[in-house]
Amino acid sequence: MIKTILLIGYLILTLWAFGSIVLHGSRPTKSLSWLLTIIAIPFGGPILYYLFGVNRRKFRFFRLRQTERRRLYDETYKSLSTTEDDIHVHENKYEKLSNLNKKNTFFPSYKGNNVTILNDGEETFDAIFEAIKNAKSFVHLQYYIFEEGELTERFYELFKAKIKEGVEVRLIYDSVGSFSFRGKTIKRFKDIGVQAYPMMPLRFGSLLFTLNYRNHRKILIIDGCIGFTGGVNVSDKYIKKSSPLGIWKDLHVRLEGPVVNSLHRVFIKDYHFASSKEMLINEKYLPNLKPIGESTVQIVASGPDSRQPAVMQQYISMINSATSSIYIANPYFIPGTTVLQAIKIAALSGIEVSLLIPNKSDSLMAKHSMFSRFEELLAIGVNIYLREDFSHSKVILIDNEVASVGSGNFDYRSFEHNFEANAVIYDKKITEAICKEFTEYCEINKSLDYETFKNRPFYQRFIEGIAKFFSPLL
Repeated sequence: MIKTILLIGYLILTLWAFGSIVLHGSRPTKSLSWLLTIIAIPFGGPILYYLFGVNRRKFRFFRLRQTERRRLYDETYKSLSTTEDDIHVHENKYEKLSNLNKKNTFFPSYKGNNVTILNDGEETFDAIFEAIKNAKSFVHLQYYIFEEGELTERFYELFKAKIKEGVEVRLIYDSVGSFSFRGKTIKRFKDIGVQAYPMMPLRFGSLLFTLNYRNHRKILIIDGCIGFTGGVNVSDKYIKKSSPLGIWKDLHVRLEGPVVNSLHRVFIKDYHFASSKEMLINEKYLPNLKPIGESTVQIVASGPDSRQPAVMQQYISMINSATSSIYIANPYFIPGTTVLQAIKIAALSGIEVSLLIPNKSDSLMAKHSMFSRFEELLAIGVNIYLREDFSHSKVILIDNEVASVGSGNFDYRSFEHNFEANAVIYDKKITEAICKEFTEYCEINKSLDYETFKNRPFYQRFIEGIAKFFSPLL
């Protein structure tokens, strides 16, 4: 009797999963991976698909995100904060890139910004704490990982002092990435006046609709005029050795000028969704920012509620615009067929393509999946360098002229499941500085040789093949 019930249950689950994949599957390759997973793992396969595979963009949770109230953040964009004179009109090969990003995110590229590149955790947090110390009105933070440790204590003491001075502090954090930031820890922050809310909390009733969609953004806004974004989370692994990977390396940017309003709007929109309270659309939070520097910058924000995969399309457009070089640094280089083909076309066209990938990884599945693509790229002349330290940077550099620094990885999760934010910097001077550091790392780290890599052990190729099979699910 029990066997019969289990068999019937298994058949129902499997048929439901097959039907859902056929009707709502987003891509054939991903759908095929899920179909094979369901067949290969009885009971477990359909359950995994239910948790992580269902295309919930078409369902109620994401329809609710596109309400009239949320659209106010986009519709009021031109009426506050900046003027048409601040918008940079591209008349060169990057016009298409700028227009694409604007149509996908509603954010034009703004001239008159000051950009400071922060090369590691120490530089980043020194700049962040200095900015918070000088805050006069408010501090707004958004992080994927905000975890207990030395850095969190420093934030706590700073917040405590600034709130006593009358400074408002608002914090949103991802409930999965910041899993340790809960209970007594979050209560301490709330008790001193921090308005803190989790993004898509793990709660009964909404868990199945939110578990697979995470807010991966890293944003900090001071008084509406200084912004920080990039790849650095609030974790002690960026300032001291707290794992086998050693001190994590990462790239972050400090922004001043009109583009800060774009970055702040990303925060404000997410804060409203997390708190269901304040709308923060007024001159206090979105002031009229005058030009302060020489850099043109554009914010690209993307998520599962976006109409288009904006980060993926941004990367493809950047790759297609290249005429001489493409440099990519990313810890999770699992690009998918479309992006991979764009890179191949560029390399086969004679463009120098170089990848800087960490040899060590915090995810073995991701590492093996990355390595599974290297042979075909090496065969067409792509340069691949393996960093011995762990770099968490997400950077793409085009022709020493344009740079993208942000939270978006080259993987399915960033392209389809995560809320991400990148800063596209149309500034040759800034880009050349990042390129210089990129090439210096390439010179001191291992370069992969095609013939040697092609003859790697069978067991390694077999493991990579398995990981590649699961890559659409990562």
